[in-house]
Amino acid sequence: MTRQARAVETRAVIIRAAADVFGVHGYGGASMADICEAAGLTKGALYFHFDSKEALAWGVIDAQHERALALGTDLLHSDQPGLHVLMRLTFELGKQVREDAVSRAGIRLTLESSSLSTPVVTPYEDWMAACELLLRRAILDGDVRADLDVAAAAHFISPAFTGVQVVSGVLTGRADLMQRLVEMWSFLLPSLVVPERWEQLRPLAQEMADRWGR
Repeated sequence: MTRQARAVETRAVIIRAAADVFGVHGYGGASMADICEAAGLTKGALYFHFDSKEALAWGVIDAQHERALALGTDLLHSDQPGLHVLMRLTFELGKQVREDAVSRAGIRLTLESSSLSTPVVTPYEDWMAACELLLRRAILDGDVRADLDVAAAAHFISPAFTGVQVVSGVLTGRADLMQRLVEMWSFLLPSLVVPERWEQLRPLAQEMADRWGR
């Protein structure tokens, strides 16, 4: 293995270990010593890659954002209708955060960003931009009302998803997340969908939960 490949592998080990520690203890409760122990590395090896706890927190946040972006990019470039993609994205992101420790830790650190020297804004901006793009596509598809205030809707859907998955995490460890997302969409869809598409689209959230919630 080349030196560069070893460095990439070591960095990945550190990110996974940091995600485990941050995910349990949060930013304030985590220590570099805890992360060294979890990673099975010396302090020197850890500090070679990340010179502070904040730098390491940003590494986890960036890794989580990359995972979400990869999922979103695949769906955005699919030929599915915009509303289907937007809904599917929430369920697949929900599945991702339930199953992936880095995703869970990145979200927790994003919510705790007041502890960092720089606010975490890019993930929120990217998510809202994706919502807006997909809603505009959904209008062209004929699924969503043409008079919808797309920017306002995007700014609502993004924090709605964030709130739903955070509260689900607190109350049930996200065990009930898929059902909570079904409920979220049951409230959102009537304000988005054109009446003639309602009967066709009403069961979509439950179908997605059944498919991606396993």
